Amino acid sequence: MRRREFIAGLGAAAWPVVARAQQGERMRRIGVLGGVSEDDAEGGARQEAFRHALQQLGWIEGRNIRLDYRSRSGGNIEHIRRNAAELIALGPDVIVVTGSLNVDALQQATRTIPIVFVGFIDPVGLGVVDGLARPGGNTTGFTAFEYGISPKWVELLKEIAPSVTRVGVMREPGAATGVGLWAAMQGAAPSLGIELKPIGIRNAPEIERGIAAFARGSDGGLVVTVSGLTLLHRGLISTLTARHRLPAVYPYRYFVTGGGLVSYGPNFNDQFRGAAGYVDRILKGEKPADLPVQTPTKYELIINLKTAKALGLIVPPTLLARADEVIE
Repeated sequence: MRRREFIAGLGAAAWPVVARAQQGERMRRIGVLGGVSEDDAEGGARQEAFRHALQQLGWIEGRNIRLDYRSRSGGNIEHIRRNAAELIALGPDVIVVTGSLNVDALQQATRTIPIVFVGFIDPVGLGVVDGLARPGGNTTGFTAFEYGISPKWVELLKEIAPSVTRVGVMREPGAATGVGLWAAMQGAAPSLGIELKPIGIRNAPEIERGIAAFARGSDGGLVVTVSGLTLLHRGLISTLTARHRLPAVYPYRYFVTGGGLVSYGPNFNDQFRGAAGYVDRILKGEKPADLPVQTPTKYELIINLKTAKALGLIVPPTLLARADEVIE
């Protein structure tokens, strides 16, 4: 047999093996339980950051992974539990989740499927993990911030609007982390000459009524804490704060790009990129119990100058100098 014919024969024999390997590549399933749907601009940005990070690690949607999405709707507990049950029924290899209520629903439903949370607050205090270094169980992930960040929000509000003496704290009663954030703010308020008032919200009408009632007083400002509801209704909140001329501080950039005044917190999309890294490690055999919970290494200060001017505020130069981004 001539050399060329021999090599051609080897190639022909090897091709079916290669083809079978490609066709037989195992499809891994990733569940995503989010606070907002992909149709929401912020929800879409998060999922795009997550998908892109997975692609860089070799996980391509439709080729070797399938992504199944479910999103929270208005804080309805039964809806959240149903979403969790539906995802688990699909038999995912791992689930990525945002929101304390979503995490709680998943942990009640499974203690075996790996769970990676994003943007969670106080996972040790709330019993989600045993510890940051050694989470134990089937859950690990990325924290948003510690309770100690909330006094900084009040300080920031006082710095950008010195006349403020009353601060309404918008929080979702069902979110356990709201208690810790509130307690930390209470400790700092007296030294700043601030009186705090909780504004509980469960839906859009309560947001409207709560802000309107608070705005009847003078020298007021708002701290808007993070929750699925404040994210879902961020446009309404920005509209109402502008209408009632209330300066407000937020935990994430997406509130400020939508018209809010100022935010201070981590980059949420970076956390989804980190989650992709943990998903990659879990799919390759590592266990959530051995992957340490990670905390943010950087916080961003974002200021919307257009909103400040509309409110009649002059942003101190020292504050502008500290900003990571200024929107004009």
